[in-house]
Amino acid sequence: MSGFMGKIGGSAKAILFAALMASPTLAVSQAASPEVEAWLKAAELGPYAPEAENWDAIVEKAKEEGEVVIYSASGRIAELVEPFNALYPEIKVSVFDLGSVKTVEKTIREQEAGIYNADIVTTGNSGVVINEMLAGGMIYNYVPQAYVDRIPEENREPLLVRINEAIVIYYNTEANPDGPPISNIWELTEPEYKGRVAIIDPMTSGSTFMGVATIVQHADEMAAAYKRYAGKDIELTDGVPDAGYEFFARLLANDLVIFKSGSKLVEATGTPGQEKPLIGFAYMTYISKNQSDGFVNAIFTDLDPASKWVYPTFTAIAARAPHPNAAKLMTAYLLGSLELNKDTVLTPPFKEGKSMELLQGLAPYYDPGSVSPRSDVPLPPGGEIWDEMKGWTVSADFMQSEGPKLRDFWLLFSSL
Repeated sequence: MSGFMGKIGGSAKAILFAALMASPTLAVSQAASPEVEAWLKAAELGPYAPEAENWDAIVEKAKEEGEVVIYSASGRIAELVEPFNALYPEIKVSVFDLGSVKTVEKTIREQEAGIYNADIVTTGNSGVVINEMLAGGMIYNYVPQAYVDRIPEENREPLLVRINEAIVIYYNTEANPDGPPISNIWELTEPEYKGRVAIIDPMTSGSTFMGVATIVQHADEMAAAYKRYAGKDIELTDGVPDAGYEFFARLLANDLVIFKSGSKLVEATGTPGQEKPLIGFAYMTYISKNQSDGFVNAIFTDLDPASKWVYPTFTAIAARAPHPNAAKLMTAYLLGSLELNKDTVLTPPFKEGKSMELLQGLAPYYDPGSVSPRSDVPLPPGGEIWDEMKGWTVSADFMQSEGPKLRDFWLLFSSL
């Protein structure tokens, strides 16, 4: 590692990392223009939300509005158009599948330009979503009152979580018949795994970026894990501030393979017949591709110091949404039927028949890598793995304060 930062002179490195470590000021309060105040009052949102919702009236107003426009980080939302229309044929559903980064960018750009097309914005990228979009009055939190007691506070404040998902690490079971090839995450930085570890590009995937930030956030735990692995304290690369950053500095120096597509990554890790397949950081939901695509992936479930990095996907109503009641109705649909409870027996196929009727907007996400924000929804088959894995959850404040410097750090180190 001595030559890793040697390409940059000492004084230049000092200046560079001083700049990277400068923290921005977090936004702390939600602003509202007179026009937005008037819209909030008419839509009965924010400070104008009633003590008791008249849900029948909301449904009728939603039908009169006749449309709901969704900006989404997930293509699976589009799977809900037909079943939602079966319940509410009067309401046209328009879904813009943008990915997390573009969802955030498009929403901010339009709001700043006074363009109010979106009704619902559903995305990850928690630092920007919480500290810029929510705090800046571009989106507003809405939790249907009937669901409040079913959703723990951390999943509904300051912003409603639509689904919790995770970044995990995959390995190929056919190439590793005796089980997981490593037990400590630092092993991935060793020469044995040079060019054999992959990740979805965190510069284009907000979910992956949240996973990277979560590991960096837990620098002390990463340092302790290194000592358990190596039997000594970690030595940081010149200019690298802590063990969280050091992990990715070493991983990038070890020829980390960067994918644009998560589907392509899990294909690379999980295709049978390989002698030395990649090990890859990817979305936990992709474990379902073992069944659909014939892959032989497995998830590291007992990795030191953690095996999953949890990121929430939020859902909110956009400021001055043209169809606020349809947005409320769709928000409730995304959370699943009120008939669901822990004792509900759901049978596959989950996106058809009675299971679909009960799961509603949860149906496309009813897999081992996704967890409802509700406390009363039964886990999907294989979902018990979620509770068995030690995990860290992304912090919106850390994402906001550390995100810009982490992005600069990644761009710098990936170019060396």
